[in-house]
Amino acid sequence: MKIKDVQGLEERVSTCTRCFEDKIAGNDGKRHIVLCGGTGCLSNNSAEIKAKFEKVLEEKCISYKATVNIVGCFGFCSQGPFVKIYPEDTLYRLVTLDDVEEIVESDIMHDKIVERLLYEDPQTKEKVKTQDDINFYKKQHRIALHGCSTINPEDISEALGIGAFEGLKKALSMSRQEVIDEVLAAGIRGRGGAGFPTGRKWQFAYNSESDQKYVVCNGDEGDPGAFMDRSILEGNPLGVIEGMMIAGYAIGASDGYFYVRAEYPIAVGRLKVAIRQAEDIGLLGDNILGTDFSFHCHLRLGAGAFVCGEETALLNSIEGKRGNPRPRPPFPAVKGLWGKPTIINNVETLACIPYILREGSAEFAKVGTEKSKGTKVFALGGKVKNVGLVEVPMGTTLRELVYDIGGGIPDNKKFKAIQTGGPSGGCLVEEYLDEPIDFDNLVSKGSMMGSGGAIVMDEDNCMVDVAKFYMEFICDESCGKCSPCRIGTKRMLEILTRITEGNGTMEDLDALEELSRTVKNNSLCALGQTAANPITSTLTHFRDEYIAHIVDKKCPAHVCKNLMEYYIDPDKCIGCGMCAKGCPVDCIKRTDYIAEGHKLASFKINSSECVKCGSCISSCRLNAISKR
Repeated sequence: MKIKDVQGLEERVSTCTRCFEDKIAGNDGKRHIVLCGGTGCLSNNSAEIKAKFEKVLEEKCISYKATVNIVGCFGFCSQGPFVKIYPEDTLYRLVTLDDVEEIVESDIMHDKIVERLLYEDPQTKEKVKTQDDINFYKKQHRIALHGCSTINPEDISEALGIGAFEGLKKALSMSRQEVIDEVLAAGIRGRGGAGFPTGRKWQFAYNSESDQKYVVCNGDEGDPGAFMDRSILEGNPLGVIEGMMIAGYAIGASDGYFYVRAEYPIAVGRLKVAIRQAEDIGLLGDNILGTDFSFHCHLRLGAGAFVCGEETALLNSIEGKRGNPRPRPPFPAVKGLWGKPTIINNVETLACIPYILREGSAEFAKVGTEKSKGTKVFALGGKVKNVGLVEVPMGTTLRELVYDIGGGIPDNKKFKAIQTGGPSGGCLVEEYLDEPIDFDNLVSKGSMMGSGGAIVMDEDNCMVDVAKFYMEFICDESCGKCSPCRIGTKRMLEILTRITEGNGTMEDLDALEELSRTVKNNSLCALGQTAANPITSTLTHFRDEYIAHIVDKKCPAHVCKNLMEYYIDPDKCIGCGMCAKGCPVDCIKRTDYIAEGHKLASFKINSSECVKCGSCISSCRLNAISKR
């Protein structure tokens, strides 16, 4: 039945809220099993685990006692797949197909927790039963991730049960300017990377006179290692739809476009379901909640071009043109999609909007710093124990992110740097670990917030190689429209390649710095303007590594193949010959030297023939082979 007015929405929300709360509290007399349905857990058989739960419950004739459902990402990706059981709120991690029958037999049938599947605190070695008691979650504050890991993203009744469309209902009782003022008062800045105040962008579009306006959701998430937007769309797509509708009402738009990369099939599928369900009950379409506000959502899939994350290139792509950036001004808020005023906000920004309207701008502004309000979602990865998706208040320090939430560096390795902002950002070193995370502070330290990628590096990372990796990415993704980016990034990559191959000169460092300035100051769009950031930040903080590559012809981290050799310690080698057997180029030969206490002669690697494949290190049981 369609919801025709505010009273109808309130009645439906009341029913859905009561049902959802009864489910969580166990008032319906059932146990409720929910599994992580994020991409990471699904790739680790989460869907198959769900099917097996249903099968085992049926076989034991207790399917009437429990339900099984999929929810969004739990965030703690390195510990997935997750299974949570309500009403006890028990959280099991690293669940496999073989664990299902034991969970049903012990927990569902006999109320006995399966201790071995609980998370173990690495410090205290104690088992932790509930999600909120795990250190990974304690410093997080969920606003953009509201509903993820809680609701079924393909069931609109569960979204309504946690407050969906309450923000829209409040917005429709206000004037358009009042809605914009509320967003301005919240102080939210765009989470897509630039950090432009969202309310100001909306104000520009509202002030632009036109018979048609548009809202565009930028879901073209292309930074290496980033998966924030994907997880939000997978976990609570209706929250983003609601944010888009509020934006549409505020500026006077009747159509919204989701631009999502085609590599996100789960997010795309759930977004389609959410749009259809909202249309079916009258929350999308014409005369929403009995008002004169009409809004329609459309979906466009991106082909994976990183440059289409730039807003004007994105608009060209939606229009069916090549994804090249447009010169600005005019800005999209004045002349955007099909020449009409358009606002482009990324997924995370729109996911925060319903909270601002529902709870009030003051509540949102209480979180964060003076100039960076609210929270930020990060995809925390690289050399860190707790890889996953985290949402923390602005002002959280990098140390808290890496060590308190991330659990620190594996194998007690030394922290070297954290790359924030993806290819557009820079590396922040140990001296900045106690710096608060906000838009302006990261920029002042030589990096940027970006969309939220945070890649941790340790002592085994070569920073010249890191700069080369990002420059390879930028060269591949440059649209080629402007010469500074097209040619300048190629020249920088050539120089970095020479240095990592041992053919660099000190003059190359001067050339890198000059090219960095040229590309930054003359490129058309943000891709080129920020392309050199990884180079400039690594040159600033790790110049000694560049010099070692050039002068000493050594890679201190033993990463660059041309600048290292594999060495067998003759006193450790017992002459077993396993390394020689596995060598693909037959460059390991026996010597005449027999170490004291050994019976067989040791082996030696011919460095001129060695291809540095590493098979010898993998096969040596005594760690007699090393890089140098």
